Order: sequence, then structure tokens, then C-alpha cells
Amino acid sequence: MAAFDLIVLGAGPAGAAAATVAARAGLAVALVDKAAFPRDKLCGGGLTGRALGQYRQIFERAAPPVATEWRAEITFRAFGTDLGTLGDVPPLAMIMRRAFDASMVDDARAAGATLFTGTGPTGLDADTGRVDLPGIRLKAPLLVAADGVNSPVARALFGAAFDRNRIGFALEVEQPDTDRPLRIDFGAADWGYGWQFPKTTGTTIGVGGVLARNTDIKSRLAAYLADLGIDDPAPVKGQFLPFGDFRRLPGKGRVLLAGDAAGLVDPITGEGIGYALESGALAARAAAAALAAGRPDGALRHYAKALAPVHRAIRQAGWLRNLMFRPAFRPAFIRSFRRSRNLKFAYLDVMAGTMEYDRLLRRMTARLPAFAWQAMGGKWPI
Repeated sequence: MAAFDLIVLGAGPAGAAAATVAARAGLAVALVDKAAFPRDKLCGGGLTGRALGQYRQIFERAAPPVATEWRAEITFRAFGTDLGTLGDVPPLAMIMRRAFDASMVDDARAAGATLFTGTGPTGLDADTGRVDLPGIRLKAPLLVAADGVNSPVARALFGAAFDRNRIGFALEVEQPDTDRPLRIDFGAADWGYGWQFPKTTGTTIGVGGVLARNTDIKSRLAAYLADLGIDDPAPVKGQFLPFGDFRRLPGKGRVLLAGDAAGLVDPITGEGIGYALESGALAARAAAAALAAGRPDGALRHYAKALAPVHRAIRQAGWLRNLMFRPAFRPAFIRSFRRSRNLKFAYLDVMAGTMEYDRLLRRMTARLPAFAWQAMGGKWPI
């Protein structure tokens, strides 16, 4: 048996961040993932300013050491209406997750984490902190589960990884051309959006929305591709997205959930890398503090408190999604967003991490009919 202070399950952005921060804090860390890295991952691959800010804090470098396409111009559309193109916006970075995730796993190893990749757990006991791998048993007083939206750990703890009535779903394709514009289409899927993210090696195009409202999401993708002038798409990949359906208590006992496993995805854009990095780092710090105090049972309480601002932001984004996607409010949203350059930049400021959703909500509702305010109960989400 190999003993550690912390076992991190899942080596994507949340897990790699948790392992790196915890190892730098002096903890003995095991980082486990069923995949061998580099590996492919369905994801638009856009790094917002918020995500880049978290990355810099955690990995202590200005930008990921991978091929990156930087864009400072973005086109918005909503429900088939052109909302305009903005230039000189806060730069957005487009990366391939295959290279990005592998680089962070390397950082975790360099920080001192012990890697167990290429093989998944064959057994797990959350109560005792035991994780069985082929040929070896790991044990630690604390676990961080960053094992994705289909989290086996969340299933073991709660009976299901997510609520099928609230989960999102996305489909995407990779196209070889690299000169397409950066584009976001609100409403390309019902209660969702479409994206066109150019990379150095091609362009990722996809649609995602609330699964219960998109029973034929393949037709949504086909319509979006046709709108973009693509009639011979590459193979389609699909994945669940926890569109804002976060777990109010991000774990149980001595297990902390991070990233997609905790439902930490923006319900408007579907962007989850920034929250994955942030939650992984917060989970690691909570674990380090609890172990230093000799009270591993207190880690979840510390983590939940630290994660509260993230939960608040996701909740506020959900309120804004109501204003954007409800048919009664939609015309006013389109009219306001199309006419207001300040409103577009405010949205980009949220993506950049320089503005929170509550300020954007205030700006939006100032331009919408009074019944929008009434529909929200005449109060702001907190």
C-alpha cells in the first residue's frame, strides 16, 4: 500500500491544478487518471481572461506553453440575428486540450505529485480514503474528485453524477481551416449557444444546450454547420455539460469535488476551464489547511466557504440566462445587445474576469421591460 496526504482523481484542469497546488504546499500527492496523457478531450478550447488569470496564479507562467491562437475580435449572433463584431477586445486564447492538459500534468509531476495515469481505479472507499489500482492500493486522509461530468466518485457518493433533467449536452466537430472568425451564437441550441473557435491547427465548431430542451441536438448542429457554410463536417463528438447545475455542497465527508464533477460550468457560455482551475486550487488549499490543523474532516467546510463566490457567480449567470433565452424577454435582449456596444464589452469583461455577473445583470435589466424585473421577483440574486 502506498500512503499519501491527498489523492486526486482526474488529471484534467481541475485535477492538475489541485495536484500542483497541493504538492507545492508540501503534501504527498497522488494524481490518478484512467487516460494516458496526452489524450483528446471534447472542449471548445477557449481560454477566457478569467481562465488565464487562474492559470497564471497556479502554474506561475504568463501563458500555457502550447500552440495558441490569440484573437482580439469576436462576432456575436443571437437567434439568427447579427449582433455585430467587436474588435480590440480582451484577447481570447484558443488551445487544443490535448496539449494544454498534458502540459499541466507535467507541471503537477514537476511540483512533486506522483502520477498514476493510463489506468483507472478498480475500487474506491471514500470513507477510508482507499483507491485501488491494478497492482497497487493507494490511501490518503483526503480525496479530490476531479473526474469529470460523469464522475464515478460523485455516483458513488450521491447515486448519480448529475441530474438528467438539468444537465446540458454538446456536440462538436473539428474543421481543418484556421482562418475562420471567432464567433458565438446565442440560441444556436435551445437554452444554449453555438461556437466557432479557430485554433492553430483548425477550427472547433459546436453547439451545446440544456439536454431536456434539445432532444434532437444533432439537427441543431447540422443547422449551425449549414449556417457556417460547412457541408462536409468531420466526425461528431458529444459530451454532457453541467450547465450551471452545481452541487450546493461540493463533496461529502473527506471527498471534495472539483471542476465538472462539481457542476462548475457557466450556464450561458458553457465555459468551465476557469472554474475548474479555480476549484482545483481551492480544494488543494482547503486540504492543506485541514491537514496542517490535524483535522481532515474540516476540509470540506473550508472548501465550501472558499467556493461560495463561484457558486454565486454561476447562480447569477443562471438568472441572466433566464433573461436571454425566455421567449418573452428575447426580443428585448436582442435589441439591447445589438444596439449597445457597452453591453457587449460588459459581457466580455465578465469573460475576462474584470466584472462579475451581478453588474452585467444590472446593466441588462436596465434595458429590458419592467416585467423582466418583476419576473425575477424584484430582487437580485446573491
